[in-house]
Amino acid sequence: MLEEVERWLGARSWSATDRPLERLISAKRASGIKVSVVLPALNEEETVGAIVEVIRRDLMDSLPVPLVDELVVIDSGSSDRTSEVAAKAGARVVHRDDILPRVPAVPGKGEVLWRSLLVTSGDVVCFVDADLRDFSAAFVSGIVGPLLTEPDVQFVKAMYDRPLGDAPGQGGRVTELVARPLLNLHWPQLAGFVQPLGGEYAVRRSLLERLPFPVGYGVELGLLVDALHTAGLDALAQVDVGVRLHRHQDGRALGRMAAAIYRTAQLRLSRGHLVRPELTQFERGPDGFEPHTYPVDTVERPPMRGVEEYAHRRVA
Repeated sequence: MLEEVERWLGARSWSATDRPLERLISAKRASGIKVSVVLPALNEEETVGAIVEVIRRDLMDSLPVPLVDELVVIDSGSSDRTSEVAAKAGARVVHRDDILPRVPAVPGKGEVLWRSLLVTSGDVVCFVDADLRDFSAAFVSGIVGPLLTEPDVQFVKAMYDRPLGDAPGQGGRVTELVARPLLNLHWPQLAGFVQPLGGEYAVRRSLLERLPFPVGYGVELGLLVDALHTAGLDALAQVDVGVRLHRHQDGRALGRMAAAIYRTAQLRLSRGHLVRPELTQFERGPDGFEPHTYPVDTVERPPMRGVEEYAHRRVA
């Protein structure tokens, strides 16, 4: 298995600088592939505008052939000015609850990503988290690139350094403590992914519409594992885009994230009964440590191609 991972790393790991923008524009013109970029957003007024501005300036408005055809921010119920800021910067803003209203929405990032397939039209869908700082257009062009130049590649993850404060490489704590051990133990073919939980990845729609979407924090691991089983290892790739700066979660939020990721892995390992889909954590109160119990995401949305509204939209 180690030999297979090493072979994959040599054949399917690139740098964003390997494919200059001029090459990508030429490949896009020749292929006719359309690219949609989706930013799932919840209370990200401080960062979403700058991300949208960079994508519009560097990958849409200044090019003879836009690399990005569609830029959509999906607002999942923000209480701040996220929608206003994103629209002013040049994105099309869609509210989560306005998409597929017959299916009541549940909280979670995966829920937003799943619904985004109904309001985008690109042959390639590129997801980018909306809390990134010092954003570079290479986060998009880098991961879209292999899908324009390598016909056999279907799913591309970004890889990057994730500093935590002044400590290089110490971000991604849930990745190192939960996701990486799970992948190495149970899906060793995926051991070569540097950032398996990263929120920046581009996928051919023809694959995305065949995959179930965990509604919460487990969506990245779930999509990666299911893509492996659906398309095979050589359809997956990763691209180095540099450094990722973003807002870090506190320890309790990371615990809830870890529980959801473990549950996502468990479901894929057994498809069996979940004994207790809850997580109890503790906070010190005036009378000592107080328990707080949170539900662990147990809902998954079915592959989009089985949704009636999506099928009708595709026919149209």
